[in-house]
Amino acid sequence: MKDNFQFFYRFLLWRDKHIKEKHFILIVSFLVGICTAAAAIVLKSIIHFIQHLLTGNFNQDGANYLYLLYPVIGILLAGLFVKYIVRDDISHGVTKILYAISQRKSRIKPHNAWTSIVASSVTIGFGGSVGAEAPIVLTGAAIGSNLGRLFRMEQKTLMLLVGCGAAGAIAGIFKAPIAGVVFVVEVLLLDLTMTSVLPLLITSVTAATVSYIFTGTEAMFPYS
Repeated sequence: MKDNFQFFYRFLLWRDKHIKEKHFILIVSFLVGICTAAAAIVLKSIIHFIQHLLTGNFNQDGANYLYLLYPVIGILLAGLFVKYIVRDDISHGVTKILYAISQRKSRIKPHNAWTSIVASSVTIGFGGSVGAEAPIVLTGAAIGSNLGRLFRMEQKTLMLLVGCGAAGAIAGIFKAPIAGVVFVVEVLLLDLTMTSVLPLLITSVTAATVSYIFTGTEAMFPYS
């Protein structure tokens, strides 16, 4: 463990001397794209697994009163998970990101990279009337923030990586890379410059590509 830490520390020193920040951010944005796509795939897989586990044997032609009970159980389980395991307010995804950008120097707690996935997948899988967008956006932003902190990026770069994580999350779960970039510009209010647009595009395209590879090329909302 100690040897691994020393190796990573030497890598950081080498990176500071040989790779400029604006070039290294492209590499990190690619990693963020892969990680956010993996998070999106895990979230959708857990939701479908829980749904199939609970309703796989139901008769679709008849009424089943468990449909009324399952959402209550899901919300209760998610609440217990947050209260006794997370012991922190994971709140609404976008609100948490905006607060982190404005008040916490774009620093999002590491547990947000997985706790939102667990809580939301249980809630949605049990039939709760919530969507997967906000949880996966918070997860992606947390991945971007913590990867940036791991590689000791500057604060301005850290904010961009938070945006990259959010864009990658949208692109990964909806297979829509342009929508990810537009979401970041409109909701997170990040300014588009030549320095920022390329990392956002790299993350979004990477996340969408990975999602296509592992979940197929069918659109989430097909139309004819």
